[in-house]
Amino acid sequence: MSKPTILITNDDGINAKGLRYLISVMRKLGDVTVVASEFPMSATSHSITVRSPLRLEKITEEDGYREYQCNGTPVDCMKLGEQVVLRKKPDLLVSGVNHGSNASVNVVYSGTMAAVIEGCISGIPSIGFSLLDYSSKADFSACGSYINEIAGKVLTEGLPQGVCLNVNIPAVKAEEINGIKICRQSKARWVEEFDVRKDPRDKDYFWLTGYFEKLDNEPDTDQWALENHFVSVVPTNFDFTAHQEIARIKKWQLNGKSIK
Repeated sequence: MSKPTILITNDDGINAKGLRYLISVMRKLGDVTVVASEFPMSATSHSITVRSPLRLEKITEEDGYREYQCNGTPVDCMKLGEQVVLRKKPDLLVSGVNHGSNASVNVVYSGTMAAVIEGCISGIPSIGFSLLDYSSKADFSACGSYINEIAGKVLTEGLPQGVCLNVNIPAVKAEEINGIKICRQSKARWVEEFDVRKDPRDKDYFWLTGYFEKLDNEPDTDQWALENHFVSVVPTNFDFTAHQEIARIKKWQLNGKSIK
């Protein structure tokens, strides 16, 4: 029986420890192809490269494993992996393991999850994995069994059309994780501030700073799950329509006319 084809990418770059760990887990499940950015691409969201050429460099190839680096974004990497390297849809796309949280509103900014959502758009079962530790030396050892279990289940069961998974893992020892919790994305926002500085020519420049503000922390949310040492799994889709508001907004009148 042929092994499943697994495409891997991330947004922390080709040399990130989290990517290396994810590769080691996925190679036990199938034939792996890696296409990842040569530089860190955190917080690039769903950006794609349209004003400069994309370059793809093969790093290694052996039986059941290929690895490439790209000068583009995570979404570029996912597209190139599917359309140029594999020339077919993989059985599974996994992205990560991200260094830091992609829970709650972070999913909007995440390059890791953007690649997952792009895979979902393309009809590929797709999962993003993140560990709540921003350190380049983060310990991923507690992640392995959960990554293996969730990815294995998606390979056997699939995912509904238009749905991908956003998986976040608390940064605690394996024995301190209380299990897996399927939950919703919590409401939160980043409150931005700008640190204004002067360059040597006395002109202003800015560093983005700020803080994370939780707007709810109910037991059915990913933030609650993570704070209580559960692995959070949020089914995620790319349909931004507020379906529940369509009927209400249809009652508006514009220029004295009803909206259809």
